[in-house]
Amino acid sequence: MKRALLLAAWTGLLAATPMPVLALSGDERIVAAREAMRTGKADELEALASHRGSHLLERYVEYWLLSNRLARRDRAPDVVGLDRFMRRHEGSVLAERLREAWIRRSADDGDWPAVLARFSDVRSPDRDVECHYLHGRLLLGDRSAVGPALDLWRDNPRVVEACEPVFRRLVADGEVDREDTWQRLRWALSLGRAADAKVMAAWLDPGIAPDATRIDAALKKPVAFVDRLPVNFSTTRAGRELALAALARVASDDAGQAHFRLQRLFDRFKANERAFLYGILGWRGAEQHLPDAIKWYRAAGDAPLTEEQHAWRVRAALRATDWQAVRGAIEALPERMRGDPAWIYWLGRSLAAARDDAGAVYQYARIADGTDFYGLLAAEELGRSFEPPSTQPAQHQAARQRVREDQGLQRALALFRLDMRTEGVREWNWALRGQDDDFLIAAAALAADSGVYDRAINTAERASRQPDMALRYLAPYRELIEPQARAQGLELSWVYGLMRQESRFVPAARSSAGAQGLMQIMPATGRWVARKIGVRGFNVNWLREPQNNVMIGTHYMRMVMEGLDHHPVLASAGYNAGPGRARRWRDLRPLEGAIYAETIPFDETRRYVKQVMANAVVYGALFESKPQSLKARLGTIRPAQ
Repeated sequence: MKRALLLAAWTGLLAATPMPVLALSGDERIVAAREAMRTGKADELEALASHRGSHLLERYVEYWLLSNRLARRDRAPDVVGLDRFMRRHEGSVLAERLREAWIRRSADDGDWPAVLARFSDVRSPDRDVECHYLHGRLLLGDRSAVGPALDLWRDNPRVVEACEPVFRRLVADGEVDREDTWQRLRWALSLGRAADAKVMAAWLDPGIAPDATRIDAALKKPVAFVDRLPVNFSTTRAGRELALAALARVASDDAGQAHFRLQRLFDRFKANERAFLYGILGWRGAEQHLPDAIKWYRAAGDAPLTEEQHAWRVRAALRATDWQAVRGAIEALPERMRGDPAWIYWLGRSLAAARDDAGAVYQYARIADGTDFYGLLAAEELGRSFEPPSTQPAQHQAARQRVREDQGLQRALALFRLDMRTEGVREWNWALRGQDDDFLIAAAALAADSGVYDRAINTAERASRQPDMALRYLAPYRELIEPQARAQGLELSWVYGLMRQESRFVPAARSSAGAQGLMQIMPATGRWVARKIGVRGFNVNWLREPQNNVMIGTHYMRMVMEGLDHHPVLASAGYNAGPGRARRWRDLRPLEGAIYAETIPFDETRRYVKQVMANAVVYGALFESKPQSLKARLGTIRPAQ
């Protein structure tokens, strides 16, 4: 809001004042410079930068100016200005970002010695910058770059544009064998990543690689592609791979239909190709809650599985409440997955089902001290309901003083004040790097006092020792939220649990899909709710105001809850993914609430529901000052009608 007012003032001054003598001061100049950078108005930015001031955010004007110059292809980089900025602000987030932008520009210009020289000062390089660096080393004959490049190949199934030359070089030099390239191409095709697949196909010999047109046909209309396969499709590797890709794409929508079509083509594939496809069928079938998923996983034999496939193998067994299969699937997980609290908890449950009580207790105890979903459940298995700490750790005066004097945090707060949230979050997070717990807790308190609630929560969560629970679970806007929750018959702790997950209490929060405000309401949903409750003249701008957003959001929560058995797990899933999906994800028999949550097929919604329900437990303890049970809240999900 403040930035909008300042932009309006800037626009008026610009219209009335000749540019050469324009010299804004204070916040107006900072906002105007940011807008000039955003809109590509280089002359305005140059003019604004020519009038230096003493504002706390003064360095940002110079940063935007140098960034703009770097982005212009019609002029050489301002080496003198860049070097001067780096020396003056070395170690800052702006120096880091500007140095990365300079590396990207140098790579675009083919100046590889410059890329290598500047990379050594980058502290936390983005993936594309790292790839430019490795590409430069390979081009300049540094064979020691092959090892890091191969690590990059193994860890990154997607093709970032800057990494493509590195991967292509590895293939061309024989550092990656042909079969490995085929396997990577197979996964890109099976996941429908046409652009990646076409890039990878170009790494293979032209005579054997799948044709780009056929790739599009297999991925865009997979059912038709499979049903019209030529008789001799299986005589070439490319023909079989495209058929596998099309079947995998069919499976992503309907694993049963894909399995039916596989039976007709079964003998046309090699054994390892069939095993690969059964691994896909098991994964997609588990997501679709099909009973045959376990059988399909079994048919995959020892085919390599991705971490996602491994996870869904466990979930398929959970959905079937086959505890022996649950244990077997967890024990087959890759080593780095076994430490996930989810699989530790479910391993404990499978051991308890086998009457190995000692083994179960050992697993629960590993994770029972957390406030996350599975930490709370594990504690309850050990007989402990959740209670907030009886005493809160004191904040040290020295840490509070360090935080107040930290220029990075002060710049971040100034950026938040001007509604420059992206820059503010970046500056805030950079200032926290390497800080101790006392500093983090004091910084969280500063953010809370300043009304920057998302930074308060995130910063408190970074502390390794238990911080003030009230900082991690802030309850702002209570004078607005509690009356609305009460009027709609909603539990206040659940409303806060959902809102904490939706927006972290940022009124201006806006998702990539367009959801807005504290309760992240889509404009169409807001309009529908307003009509249902008799509010006339709905305007999407209403959603930016906390009072309106909470009023519409709590009405919608109540409507979703009423349509979903008054069950908070179903209602949380429905709020995020839509009530219809939440209904379809039920089973034909009663299902434990925790299993329902873990087997939600949408990654975002699965994480969301677990976090909302865990949040509600903590808020319940804080609001009611008595122990809370997550298991009681999760309850049982009734069968689909």
